[in-house]
Amino acid sequence: MKMNRSKDILSALSGMGIPFTLFEHEPKHSIQDCLNTPGLDPLVATVPRNVFACNRQQTAFYLILMSPMREFRTAQVSKLLGVSRLSFAREDKLQALLQLDKGAVSPLGLLFDTEHQVQLIIDDALLAYPRLWFHPGVNTQSVEMDTGHFLNTFLPGVRHTPVIITLPAAD
Repeated sequence: MKMNRSKDILSALSGMGIPFTLFEHEPKHSIQDCLNTPGLDPLVATVPRNVFACNRQQTAFYLILMSPMREFRTAQVSKLLGVSRLSFAREDKLQALLQLDKGAVSPLGLLFDTEHQVQLIIDDALLAYPRLWFHPGVNTQSVEMDTGHFLNTFLPGVRHTPVIITLPAAD
């Protein structure tokens, strides 16, 4: 089942007073596709690699935002979080908890996690960028926003507190 919560997400950002720029584009299916989006200035902004993961029992869910050049290594992230081995969560859980589809995973979906079942994890390397790009619920649009607005307005607005981790540099 395809979901499109773009209007709800964009309306929420506006309602929170968060300035953003909306980009319409061809569907993006990989982080490399996203990094090649016209309008993205890599000196000022980046597109995080977004991973929706869970523990072995599928009782704890994590949305992990990483530098786009880093690979998701389950053992590494699991150890940093002190949890059992993480794996990719099922798509039905992504839809149920964040109301998003695979290919449009984004922390903006935390808007719909009103029961706070998803823990946001942020790679501290992302904090070096003044601006971040996210899909607003669909992979044919991206929003660019100030990193400070994301951290200090959006996340408190959806009542989510991130856990900041330091991932080792890529090999």
